[in-house]
Amino acid sequence: MEIALGLLVLVAVVCAGSALGRKLNISVPLLLVLAGVAGSFLPFVPHIELNPEVVLVGLLPPLLYAAALRTSLFDFGSNRRAIGLLSVGYVIFGTITVGFVVWWLFPEIPLAAAIALGAVVAPPDAVAATAIARKVRMPRRIVTILEGESLVNDATALICLRAAIAAISGSVSVVGIAGDFMLAAGGGVVVGIAAAYVLTTLRKRVRNVAINTSTSLIAPLVAYLPAEAIHASGVLAVVVTGLVMGTKAPSMPNGAARLSQRSNWNTVQFLLENSVFLLIGLQVRTIIDGVQDDSLGAGRIWAGCAVILLAVLVLRPVWVFPATYLPRLIPAVRRNDPAPQWQFPAIVSWAGMRGVVTLAAVLVLPPDLEHRSVLILAALVVVAGTLTLQGFTLPALVRVLRIPGPDQREDALNQAALMQQATAAGVARLQEMRTDDDPPEVVAMLKRRTQERGLAAWERLGRPSAETATPSERYARLRLAMLEAERAKVLELRRGGEYAQEVLSEVLERLDVEESMLDVSLDEVDTTGEGGGEGIARPGGVCSHLEDARSPEVPLDPFCADCRREGTTSVHLRMCLRCGKVGCCDSSPGTHASRHFEASGHPVMRSIEPGEDWRWCYEDDLLG
Repeated sequence: MEIALGLLVLVAVVCAGSALGRKLNISVPLLLVLAGVAGSFLPFVPHIELNPEVVLVGLLPPLLYAAALRTSLFDFGSNRRAIGLLSVGYVIFGTITVGFVVWWLFPEIPLAAAIALGAVVAPPDAVAATAIARKVRMPRRIVTILEGESLVNDATALICLRAAIAAISGSVSVVGIAGDFMLAAGGGVVVGIAAAYVLTTLRKRVRNVAINTSTSLIAPLVAYLPAEAIHASGVLAVVVTGLVMGTKAPSMPNGAARLSQRSNWNTVQFLLENSVFLLIGLQVRTIIDGVQDDSLGAGRIWAGCAVILLAVLVLRPVWVFPATYLPRLIPAVRRNDPAPQWQFPAIVSWAGMRGVVTLAAVLVLPPDLEHRSVLILAALVVVAGTLTLQGFTLPALVRVLRIPGPDQREDALNQAALMQQATAAGVARLQEMRTDDDPPEVVAMLKRRTQERGLAAWERLGRPSAETATPSERYARLRLAMLEAERAKVLELRRGGEYAQEVLSEVLERLDVEESMLDVSLDEVDTTGEGGGEGIARPGGVCSHLEDARSPEVPLDPFCADCRREGTTSVHLRMCLRCGKVGCCDSSPGTHASRHFEASGHPVMRSIEPGEDWRWCYEDDLLG
């Protein structure tokens, strides 16, 4: 009964805290941590001891799997050098350096135990980093690197922790550590690929949505348990499985199962990641009470913990800046991946929040270890300090450094262009499959509905207007009102008892499916009055600049010369229709297309990305 009540209160606080944080525009993770800290000192709140097995087996695998499902395997691969240097190189560097700092501060603590603490505090938390990174709208490449780092670094840290704990007991060697590392890494990758293959094959054959979704929900354990059984990295196996299955899922049959998987994993991820931050706060009082009687003395302990926190904060930029720029001294690396502006590694350096894995891992230390409570307090101070200092100041730092995040207008344009290509492919397939026996009205209806979906994407690019809505938005609102009336009629008939429950449920479910599709459409409509596009969505422009523009010949190998000169990276390329100047889009660090218009006054540029032919008039804010 107490466990059920505790779970109920936990979920209620998580939901209330998340709703309050969103309403007040406060970081939800930080708000829940503070709520947990306050709760830990309330007399009626029971002491909650964090069981490391619950975190490392029950929370970490599903959280990492959910994050890996959303991570692009292609983006992960294109940033593998940066991710590897952070998730492996930085963790090992931090483990050893922090370990020696701890040993210097507290010589009474064995060096192996000090290095174990270094392994505990080395990896930034997957949940904290990505939750805050997405909230402050960092550039996508930084978010990809942080997500990739947080997916893999826990595996590296746990391997280092395992070696350090073995060293505490005296049963370790350099050869043994190297062998364990190779087994953990290689075995984790192999088991992860094997688990993904088995699960993907199984889910392709299962048409039942409930069974298919259940198979997805057990995927983290299917990967984690076999890997741990052979002493490989279960964490790495889960990540590999999630990356592979996330890449394979869109091409698999059964769209209803894919929708169900997304919906269920969104719910699981929401509850687990927010519960994690609440649990961090609830540990504060118990951990502080645990060091009151330690022989090292309270003043020395707290001062040492502050120095350890400072070392953690300083060591990350000490590693990140050289790791960013030194590889680019190699000509081949510099040519394929020019060095970013210094603001990029500055943001990555400050996005190093630690989380619940740090607290769970430190509790794995042997219970009879001398001054164990001091090491646990140091881990808590690092978690609380990084979440507070870095979590609260990271949004301000992004604003001060003027790092442009994803451009909503650019995203809307690309979405419309992508939808246009998909629509064309669908219509082409319809023309291939149609026969003389197909009713013309059926073919016309299919073509019209497909084209309407593409046009709706272009309409969302229009200027905001308080007086009129786009045709698609008006359609959605009118259809919602009709669905409400239809549902009310069905419910009225249900009360009469004239129809079987199975029949009523089937009709209501169909209405719900259609309403959910309309809800997605309405969520994407801009109601803030600030706009979300780049002008009126009329695929054939009406201003004189668009009508008079003539396209110069597109270069065979186009590139933004300004980006190359400044050493920045282009996201998408545009070409001026008057002088042929190639510039980068507003999602790129240089925004050279917009800057070209401001400098030259040439009004029209067009996309020269493969498959895109839309034009944009800066003068009249029109899409053509």
